[in-house]
This record gives sequence, structure tokens and C-alpha cells, in this order.
Amino acid sequence: MSPLRETLIAALIVLGALFVLLGSIGLARLPDFLTRLHGPTKATTVGVGAILLASAIFFSGSESSAISLHELAILLFLFITAPVTAHLLAKAALHRQLPGTDVADAETPANDKREAPD
Repeated sequence: MSPLRETLIAALIVLGALFVLLGSIGLARLPDFLTRLHGPTKATTVGVGAILLASAIFFSGSESSAISLHELAILLFLFITAPVTAHLLAKAALHRQLPGTDVADAETPANDKREAPD
């Protein structure tokens, strides 16, 4: 394996690990439920995607010249299901009226000064 390929794989693994770490910290540190959804769905999806891309590059160079389809299928499945899961969790939180999910505050902008018609 060439040194350039090894460097690329190592960089993708480190980058993916950093994104997963940032997503985990965001899950623990953000104040309410809806903002906590951003950590796992955004950062962790990108982190796992980088690690899977590194795995696909590594295994495509060791066995054959074709890129590994298993990692790409996992990556596609992850990119489709993570946003859908976050959306469904947010809708469930709004439905159960969890603290910090006030629908009236979410629907009207803070600087809207229009008065209701008489």
C-alpha cells in the first residue's frame, strides 16, 4: 500500500473520530432536547461516514481494485435513516410537549410586531 493511501486512510479515521467525539460532547452539553438532536445526527453521521470511507479505501486496495460496496451501502443507509430518525424524535417531542419545545414560540418569529386584525 502506498504511503499516500495510508496517510489518507489515517486522516479520514482521525477526522471521523473527532466528529464522533464532538457529536458525543454535543449530546451531553447542549441544554434541551431539540438542540441535543443536532449532535448525534449531524456530527456523528459525518464522523461515521469518514470512518466508513477510510474502510472502503483500505479494503479496495488490499483485495481488488474495486471499491467495497458494503461500506457504501452502510453509508447510504446511515445518510438516509439518521435525518429521518431525528425528525421523528423532534415530532414526538413536540407532540408530548417536552420542556423547550413550545410550538407557539417555534411558529412565530421573536421580532414579529404585527397586531391581530380587529
